[in-house]
Amino acid sequence: MPGRPELSPTRTLAWLYSAAERGVLATLAGIEREIGASLAPALDHHVAHTRLAWWREECARCVAGRPLHPLTRELAAQFAEPAQLAGLAGFVDTTVWDLARATFETRAELRAYCARWSAAFVEPLARHAAPQLAPEHAQRLGRTLRELELLLALAADARLGRLRLPLDELAAAQIPPESLAQPPWNAALVGVVQTRHGELRTELAAAVAALAPQAQAPLCGLLVWTGLAAAHSRRAARDLPHAGAPRDHLPLDGWRAWRTARRAQANRLRLA
Repeated sequence: MPGRPELSPTRTLAWLYSAAERGVLATLAGIEREIGASLAPALDHHVAHTRLAWWREECARCVAGRPLHPLTRELAAQFAEPAQLAGLAGFVDTTVWDLARATFETRAELRAYCARWSAAFVEPLARHAAPQLAPEHAQRLGRTLRELELLLALAADARLGRLRLPLDELAAAQIPPESLAQPPWNAALVGVVQTRHGELRTELAAAVAALAPQAQAPLCGLLVWTGLAAAHSRRAARDLPHAGAPRDHLPLDGWRAWRTARRAQANRLRLA
């Protein structure tokens, strides 16, 4: 069995409990990491754009069945049809957005950003492990998971100039955008963030409930990732108005991952 890849604690637990999707998860995470390296603060802006342009071309080559990079070659070898990776350039799209420190004017823009990431990561992963899964169910799960991850890093991203809440919603609540980077937050911002945490956990639970029962076991690793994200969301909402650095590991995460995996493998997982 190949050695453990370089992953965050949450994704490591997802990888450990993966079966059919283990190799694809590790490879996609590696590609995401390589593309995301263009955001390194020490990297010259022109060099970052040059790297991203190369990666956009490489994603197109991968979909055309002519990849050059070792990771994209490995990924292409795991799929019978290269066209199944048509959304891979979503990693480039979201990184270009972050490099520009672009803001989301509306929730539709934020939703589109999360959908692009889902098309690059979660949807190919689901397509490989559970081909019978309806594409819209995979997108719903991936899009919601990504927005929840962004919400968990709200203050840290804001300090980097990346605002993860729509500007029109902040304006409606009379919240200055710069306050996201300055916790502890006031009551208005706490209310907005706590409400969104609850909405996203509800949406995540609905996305899991919409999966056909027989799809849960093949997607065990992804569902472990999803369950941990929901647990981290509950903790983050309780900690408000304080919002420290995003934590990718909480006490008992190992136990949570085991419990989630056990239920998913029995095709009876439900998120609270």
